[in-house]
Amino acid sequence: MAETLEFNDIYQEVKGSMNDGRLKLSRQGIIFKNSKTGKVDNIQSGELTEGIWRRVALGHGLKLLTKNGHVYKYDGFRESEFEKLSDFFKTHYRLELMEKDLCVKGWNWGTVKFGGQLLSFDIGDQPVFEIPLSNVSQCTTGKNEVTLEFHQNDDAEVSLMEVRFYVPPTQEDGVDPVEAFAQNVLSKADVIQATGDAICIFRELQCLTPRGRYDIRIYPTFLHLHGKTFDYKIPYTTVLRLFLLPHKDQRQMFFVISLDPPIKQGQTRYHFLILLFSKDEDISLTLNMNEEEVEKRFEGRLTKNMSGSLYEMVSRVMKALVNRKITVPGNFQGHSGAQCITCSYKASSGLLYPLERGFIYVHKPPVHIRFDEISFVNFARGTTTTRSFDFEIETKQGTQYTFSSIEREEYGKLFDFVSAKKLNIKNRGLKEKKEGMNPGYDDYADSDEDQHDAYLERMKEEGKIREENANDSSDDSGEETDESFNPGEEEEDVAEEFDSNASASSSSNEGESDRDEKKRKQLKKAKMAKDRKSRKKPMEVKKGKDPNAPKRPMSAYMLWLNASREKIKSDHPGISITDLSKKAGEIWKGMSKEKKEEWDRKAEDARREYEKAMKEYEGGRGESSKRDKSKKKKKVKVKMEKKSTPSRGSSSKSSPRQLSESFKSKEFVSSDESSSGENKGKKKRRRSEDSEEEELASTPPSSEDSASGSDE
Repeated sequence: MAETLEFNDIYQEVKGSMNDGRLKLSRQGIIFKNSKTGKVDNIQSGELTEGIWRRVALGHGLKLLTKNGHVYKYDGFRESEFEKLSDFFKTHYRLELMEKDLCVKGWNWGTVKFGGQLLSFDIGDQPVFEIPLSNVSQCTTGKNEVTLEFHQNDDAEVSLMEVRFYVPPTQEDGVDPVEAFAQNVLSKADVIQATGDAICIFRELQCLTPRGRYDIRIYPTFLHLHGKTFDYKIPYTTVLRLFLLPHKDQRQMFFVISLDPPIKQGQTRYHFLILLFSKDEDISLTLNMNEEEVEKRFEGRLTKNMSGSLYEMVSRVMKALVNRKITVPGNFQGHSGAQCITCSYKASSGLLYPLERGFIYVHKPPVHIRFDEISFVNFARGTTTTRSFDFEIETKQGTQYTFSSIEREEYGKLFDFVSAKKLNIKNRGLKEKKEGMNPGYDDYADSDEDQHDAYLERMKEEGKIREENANDSSDDSGEETDESFNPGEEEEDVAEEFDSNASASSSSNEGESDRDEKKRKQLKKAKMAKDRKSRKKPMEVKKGKDPNAPKRPMSAYMLWLNASREKIKSDHPGISITDLSKKAGEIWKGMSKEKKEEWDRKAEDARREYEKAMKEYEGGRGESSKRDKSKKKKKVKVKMEKKSTPSRGSSSKSSPRQLSESFKSKEFVSSDESSSGENKGKKKRRRSEDSEEEELASTPPSSEDSASGSDE
């Protein structure tokens, strides 16, 4: 026989709500740990008096009764687990696990039994329903009628708020059955009545949630918050944890009270009561009890007369009454020396405290996350600036908390703390790869970097192919520009020739040299403006896609996805397109290398066929483009030769006017080649003038001209 039994996904019924958790049965007793709050219920084996197995809405359930009258209900068992549980109860607890089904006849007339903390409405020997009396908030009586009102359950969408019982009159003298019924309910109900005097009162305390200033009256069984608008009565049984946290400015203190169930204000629920104190505030406190009562009740934890800081007095009194430990920050110390980190959660800025067993964020909204409910943490890039990073926490239930705008100097301290607590860091591998690098912003990796992204892989594959095509086209255009006519270079040669001639002619006439100098400056400015225009890159015109061009090859993943899409749809009927892509990515990621190699080979074959088809396609298209290029090159070469041939009839000592006119004709040639916005009439006139000049320059001198030249 096993020494222990463990069950996951068991639900404990508490105040009408079903709390998910884990149930463990051992020789010493039964332990249930709530997954949501972390609260642990421990039932000693010697306290068990009865165990009942019955069919419920969530399968099968276990009802346990103890000697002090408490009732515990656990649902979510399978029918096959009855024998295992029955044998365990017989062996270790000496109890017979009885099978007892609920009555489902639908009758509304029966008998009421009070057993411990439970009101049971029975028809015959079978119970119809049971009401935990701790859920009752109010009990009122009428003529032959008793009305029960219940606390509202925040975890349930629909809550039972009221039940009325008709109690028939009896013939017994001196006993009112209605009053007897009501007294049985009130003796076990959770009805808060402020009877007697308060133990002590703290005046005008600053409360952050709920916001305002409240007088706190301390009663033996509950805490009373009295404000100008609202009053709250908080039973000590609803206090889950106490925290005492120093503010980052070292001048204030937070005292946090965790509540389950929370206090309510309209539709707002407050799971945390947060008080803010100044360290400089002192108080002298006198308890409204005599010294013997104080000693007997608190056993030295409190004294009748106490004095000290206000936050110390409040926390000390709460610790003694609630009987729970106060959690304080551990050995974590941030970059600035504080025990917290400044960050933002949702829309508000606050403080994140790394504790010994969890994280707590104050204050709007307060969040407490235990280490045992954390699935992993992640250090992510800041969304707005490079001087900060985000700290992400994801719980085992799938809830994600993102604390943003954390200073990058806090990264090392926080990473060391998380590593020391042995929490699962999602992007740890990236940090280990970057060891030896200077610690900086590049150490933070993206949240989704280790997940397979099918769309991203496809885009990368298409990007590579586009780059290859772009390189091929740039090579072709490079050949074209190497041999094309460059008007800027020819203008520079002309300008140099003009400068040398101008300097030669300036020795004869100083007036002319001044005019030449002015013209030279004007031409230089015009040339510089022309160079700036030529440097500007022409607007790229997007080429339309040729329908005859071969289609790009698919990647190995896309080939596999096309082949496996129908199979995935049949395995998961009704799956959406996005979910199908995610599922396919997970399957591909988990596929073995041998299977992936098969699709890699297919992708390689497809790539080769594509390259072959592209060569044939480019070859057919390249012949026509080569013919066009050769025509352009011949035309350009002819023009360059004509322009570079000097006129034989021109004298070595030409006037500045003639030189400027020759330079102007050159400029007309370049502008004719480059400009496209002038009207057609001007272009025709310039071309006719240029052609006449070219004919004169290229025509060889006649014999008469040569003879006259020799006579001179």
